[in-house]
Order: sequence, then C-alpha cells, then structure tokens
Amino acid sequence: MRHRVHTFKVGRSSAHRRAMLANMVSSLFTNGQIQTTLVKAKEARRFAEKLITIGKKGDLHRRRLAVAKLRDKDAVKLLFDEIAPAYKDRNGGYTRILKLGVRRGDAAELCILQLVKEQLEPKAEKKEAAPKAEEVKTEEPKAEEPKAEEAKAE
Repeated sequence: MRHRVHTFKVGRSSAHRRAMLANMVSSLFTNGQIQTTLVKAKEARRFAEKLITIGKKGDLHRRRLAVAKLRDKDAVKLLFDEIAPAYKDRNGGYTRILKLGVRRGDAAELCILQLVKEQLEPKAEKKEAAPKAEEVKTEEPKAEEPKAEEAKAE
C-alpha cells in the first residue's frame, strides 16, 4: 500500500531522481520557467517551494542546506539574494504549472513550470470589491422609477 508516500518516482532510481530534480530546479531559478512533463513538474514544484521557504529564512545554516540539496552555488546565490526576498509576504504558492498539451512522440503531457511574478493582494481589498457590485445592482431599479413618474405626468 502507498499510504503516506508522497513522491513521484518518475521511472528513475532515487539518486538519479534527486540529481534530475536539482538540475531542473536550478534551471527554474536561473531562467524563471522550464518546460517539462507534468509529472516531473509536479515533483519539481514541491522541491522548489521547499527551497524557497528555506531561502526566506536567509541564515548561513539554511544556505548550506540549500547548497547540499541544489548542488549549484550560483542558483543558491540567486535564490537567497533575489527570489526568496520577493516572496517574503507570500505563504506558499511560489510556482505555477501551465499545461501545454501532449508531446507528439510519446503523448506525454507537457507543461511549463514557472515562478509566480505578481504580488499577492491582501484579502481585505477583495471583500471591499464585492459590496460595490451589490450597490450597482440596487442603483439600477432607482433609475427606472423616474421614467415611470414621467409617463404618469404625460
């Protein structure tokens, strides 16, 4: 049974899988987005979001943990200096997956894994926007009432 087993094996040994994910995520950090299969992207997303959370702490111990996992010092420097500080107010959801369709040769689902660029909006602003829509609905019947009064006057 696969209870509490949260990993995609992707048809590789564990060492090959770790190396592949490290290479994919370092490419994601340097380029901003990568194109890959859907299953690989879902596993790389888990790995990348954990590394960004580690990068948000920013101390020396976390930097050494990131180098041990990512194996690319330039990508770790980019992660700690630029990427992680951009997400300091965000509690997860640093990446997105955009589906592209199937690959022609083997019909594997392709997708783009990319870092989210836009800033997170506070929830209070969204709640304020909803009453404005209700106010517009209540104003429409008021506009019709003067027309009825004009028709009675004629």
